[in-house]
Parts: sequence; C-alpha cells; structure tokens
Amino acid sequence: MLGARPVLVGAVGPDFADYREWLERHGVDCAGVHTSDTAHTARFTCTTDDAQCQLASFYPGAMSEAATIRLAPLVGSHAVGLVLIGADDPDAMLAHTQEARDLGLPFAADPSQQLPRLDTDRCRMLVGGARYLFSNEYEWELLQRRTEWTARDVAARVELRVTTLGAKGALVVDGDSEVHVEAVPARDVVDPTGVGDAFRAGFLAGVDGGFGPERAAQLGSLVATLVLEVDGPQEWRVDPDRELARLAECYGADAAADLEPLLRGAGRATP
Repeated sequence: MLGARPVLVGAVGPDFADYREWLERHGVDCAGVHTSDTAHTARFTCTTDDAQCQLASFYPGAMSEAATIRLAPLVGSHAVGLVLIGADDPDAMLAHTQEARDLGLPFAADPSQQLPRLDTDRCRMLVGGARYLFSNEYEWELLQRRTEWTARDVAARVELRVTTLGAKGALVVDGDSEVHVEAVPARDVVDPTGVGDAFRAGFLAGVDGGFGPERAAQLGSLVATLVLEVDGPQEWRVDPDRELARLAECYGADAAADLEPLLRGAGRATP
C-alpha cells in the first residue's frame, strides 16, 4: 500500500488461493509461500470490547511447516535488503533468524505474540544482532523478563529499538539516544486489530524510502492510525492530501514535505 514490494515467507493451506490473489493484486510477492498438503492456513479469531481490549484464540495449522522454508533461494532471486522475523512457528522464527545471520542479511525482530512461548535462550537468539527490534509496551516488559536482559543490555545487542506506546505514540531508542514520536490523533477509533503491524509496515516503508528513524516512525504512526480508523486491518486507503495535512498538523510542515513523494506515490498505487 506504500509502494514497497515485500516478499512473503510463510506456510499456508490449500484454502489460501483467494487470499494469495488478493495479496498479489496489492503488490505482495508470494514466492516464499509454502502450501501444506494436510493443514489449513493459520487462523486468528479475535473478540474486541468497547474499551478496545481483545481476547484471541489461534489455530496454527499449516504454520507448523514454516520451518521447512529456506531463505537462500529467495535471496538469490530477489533484491532482499532486510528480513523481518515476525510471529510465526517458533522453530521457523529461529531457523530464519539464524539463516539471515548466515547469509549476512540484516534482520528485524518482532516476536510479539510468541514471546510467552519462548524460553530465555530462544528469546535471546531471536533478538541478538537485530537491526530493528519491534514491540509494544507490554511485549517490551515481557521481552526483558524472558531474555533476563536490561534495557541497556538490549541496546548493546540491537541497532535500534522501536517500542509502540498506544495512544502515547512510539519510542525510538538508538543506544543512549531516545526519540519520542507522538501518535497521529485518530478521528474515530473503530478496530485496533493490526495497528501494531501497521506501524511496523509504515516504519519499514519509510526506512526503505531512505528516511531516518524519526521520519519512519512518524509514517508508521500515520499508518497505524489509518488502520485504527477502519473495520479490519487491511481495509485502509491512502488519500495523499488528507494524510499530508494530518502529518503537517501533528509533526510540522517539514515532515509533511519530506514524506510527500512517498505518500503521493502510494496514493497512485492504491488498488
């Protein structure tokens, strides 16, 4: 949606065909998708109350086969600049993190919902050496308990930590330097599902577009708010004039001017 062309890596079931078509129509390369012969695609069922608190259940299904996917063939056929290790089968997360290291590829760590399933050694394996570490405020506290590392320990092992703070925005930590980025105010809070992923997508699209961490986080905050304002995590759209006005109001004219080429390109590319 922001003009980047990600390559999806994951395991799915034979029920995935319609969604594959939707993803490819929106510019997602599915070359790294493995289709299981025996299990359906993983399913996340979520109930959200009026306070935006959520209760979720999960069926892993074909996700359990994701560890069989190798990154090396994709690196050979695509211009891969960064590997994002998001929540997946824990064995797959570990395998893909190590393969990224072996291939000399920078990686971003976002263990999120899988943190409760990880012991100390596995959690350290997923985090150590990451170029970017993403989490929300709760996950950041849990990650410190799981790794038994302090904030200073983590800072010594990752290049950049980005912790989202809900309505309070996001914190970008680079060594001893911290930058707080305010959230873009929501005009209507509809559904929080996928807001964290939306922030991450905006941040990485900003980095891919050549912006520094603060501008990337501002773009991430905008995209997170766009998702928060619609029913469903993939129903948002880019209206460049509207988004640029919101950026200028929240972060100033310079931020809007810097991000304008990316957002106008995204507006033209929106299906």
